[in-house]
Amino acid sequence: MEKILQVNDLHISFDIHAGEVQAVRGVTFDLYKGETLAIVGESGSGKSVTSKALMRLLPTPPSRIKQGEILFEGKDLTKLSEKDMQSIRGAKISMIFQDPMTSLNPTMTIGKQIMEAILKHQKLSKDEARKRAIELLQLVGIKNAELRMKQYPHQFSGGMRQRVVIAIALACNPKILIADEPTTALDVTIQAQILELMKDIQKKLGMSIIFITHDLGVVANMADRVAVMYAGKIVEIGTVDEIFYNPKHPYTWGLLASMPSLDHKDTELYSIPGSPPDLLNPPKGDAFAPRNPYALKIDYELEPPMFQVSDTHYAATWLLHEMAPKVEPPAIVRERMKRFADIVARKGGKPRG
Repeated sequence: MEKILQVNDLHISFDIHAGEVQAVRGVTFDLYKGETLAIVGESGSGKSVTSKALMRLLPTPPSRIKQGEILFEGKDLTKLSEKDMQSIRGAKISMIFQDPMTSLNPTMTIGKQIMEAILKHQKLSKDEARKRAIELLQLVGIKNAELRMKQYPHQFSGGMRQRVVIAIALACNPKILIADEPTTALDVTIQAQILELMKDIQKKLGMSIIFITHDLGVVANMADRVAVMYAGKIVEIGTVDEIFYNPKHPYTWGLLASMPSLDHKDTELYSIPGSPPDLLNPPKGDAFAPRNPYALKIDYELEPPMFQVSDTHYAATWLLHEMAPKVEPPAIVRERMKRFADIVARKGGKPRG
């Protein structure tokens, strides 16, 4: 498959009064043409910081990219000027944010906001831009598009506003769409409609998607590959089948176990014990060790490397070392694996192994 984006050893820090927050610590991944890569993890794991860094949207200061590269079309985006980045944002890489209301200007009509992106990046007349805006509204499933063009954001429901935001993001046929928890502010019914819409548009346009979320149910439905982040690092990465059928990192086990199940009769929800580390002073060794019931002595001394499980599956845990004791996922994780097997099967995925 053709690589469209490469992120290599990315380190991002925030300089605050208390010191240096090491928000992203050596993130590496590739994005392929036409695929959906989901990045999952708890709040504070570095998902959104990583995604915003791809578009250079982090305020500088306090943020700074300490080292690493983001390669797109033969260019390292970390080294481009702001003017050069403006020609890439929206035109080649677009982003959908969590809350559609904060993404839209309440004083401008929907039509003007969509046309603004088109006129900025494409050599079209106002009439052509207006026609294109109407086509985009129709593409994202908004009826009476010509009438809706003249209306303001407050005249749209939450789901409709998110459709408008998607239309703006698609205005210039970007090669990469970054979706930062785009359905969090929506109810589950509208959420399902938006996710289905994104999958449909991806098939039509052939674009790549980076999907940021904490909802593994969404991941099972949307993703081709999954990167699991913890404390600013990717601790496991693989195809959606590998992550759900054969997870290897104890943190991934914890995320799977934490998902509520209607079939489960226990009244108490599982949660990962403890809390993420303070990245002002990242811990020595494996950052997840204090919360890991299967932690080994070496976890508190040395950071684990990425062990290869298959050609596409890697995990950073000492449990994969040849001298480590054999540990199986706990029963609750195996139960969740069976549950997600049904979701992945409905999507057309096939279990490995």
